[in-house]
Amino acid sequence: MKALVLNQDFRPISVCSIQRAFVLVFNKKVEMVASFNGHKFHTVDNEYSIPAVIRLQCYIKVPYRSVELSRKNIFERDNHTCQYCGSKKDLSIDHVIPKSRGGGSGWKNLVTACKACNARKGDFTPEEAGMPLRQQPFKPSFLMFLRDYIGFKYEEWKPFLTAG
Repeated sequence: MKALVLNQDFRPISVCSIQRAFVLVFNKKVEMVASFNGHKFHTVDNEYSIPAVIRLQCYIKVPYRSVELSRKNIFERDNHTCQYCGSKKDLSIDHVIPKSRGGGSGWKNLVTACKACNARKGDFTPEEAGMPLRQQPFKPSFLMFLRDYIGFKYEEWKPFLTAG
């Protein structure tokens, strides 16, 4: 589990481990806005709610955040689904425009593909191979990534991820 970190104005700025969030709440560095229902940390003497959403005590100016290009994040963006056939098994990464034809390794040229479709497409573009993409690849914004690809896992985050 992870905790959503809000700036003082309630805008999402980050995600941290629940252990870190708990320490920050315990040391009164942040305010716990929402906890994971039914989940607790237990000590010999006490039990503590596990923070799901925490808010900073003072506003900090946050520079623009982008989503790191990684295999895991491409799978998240594409919902762990082959962008050619819709399979959710035996997944890999495919270059829409093959590298041998000048295609780069960026958000707009990488998609999730099952190994069978990746092999079938080979060194062709999707049009040449007769394999249209289910959605065009794109670079997600940080807030969109939190909201659409991570936030849906945690019901407690949803009220704080509505803007964007």
